[in-house]
Amino acid sequence: QVQLVESGGDLVQAAGSLRLSCAASGSIFRIGTMGWYRQAPGEQRELVAHISADDIVTYGDSVMGRFTISRDNAKKTVALQMNSLKPEDTAVYYCNAEILPLRVASYRTYWGLGTQVTVSS
Repeated sequence: QVQLVESGGDLVQAAGSLRLSCAASGSIFRIGTMGWYRQAPGEQRELVAHISADDIVTYGDSVMGRFTISRDNAKKTVALQMNSLKPEDTAVYYCNAEILPLRVASYRTYWGLGTQVTVSS
């Protein structure tokens, strides 16, 4: 069974920084794109950033220049460094990954349970 577990969510003041981490575990043969999405109350889930297996990165427009995504393939982790945080960054942040499990023919999409980020003004 494959799992994604996030950590690092917290309450922080505006202009502060946080680092989120997500670790994949279980019967994994290969990991493709990994990323972060967020969902604020009453809003749709939106892309924050994702990074492909060969380190091609895409950022959502609202976080460009403030957030940085990175991955460690050996540790099966993805991180999100968030700087210059704004109250509008407040949301539950979800880790997402395309994973090829062992003894499975195709990639599957997995989600973590989410970690709360709250930015106070």
